[in-house]
Amino acid sequence: MNQKLVIGSALAGLIALTSAVNAVAADEKGKEKCYGVAKAGANDCASATGTHSCAGKASTDNAPEEWAYVAKGTCDKLGGKLSYKK
Repeated sequence: MNQKLVIGSALAGLIALTSAVNAVAADEKGKEKCYGVAKAGANDCASATGTHSCAGKASTDNAPEEWAYVAKGTCDKLGGKLSYKK
C-alpha cells in the first residue's frame, strides 16, 4: 500500500475525530443530564438500566431511566432528576 495514502488517511481520520470531540464538548457546555424528561425517541444516550446503548431509543415519554441534556439549573423545573435511582 502507498505510504502517502496511509499517512493521509490517518491524518484525515484524526482531524475528523478531533472535530467530532470538539463539537460534542461545545454542545454539552452549560448543560446537565436530566433523567425522566426525555420524550420517546429523543433521549441523548444509553439508558441507566442498560436496556439500550444509543440515543433516540427511549420507547416511552419521561421514563425515569432515560435522560436528555438540558440547560443547567432547569432539570428540577422540568420534573426530572440529576441522577437515576431505581
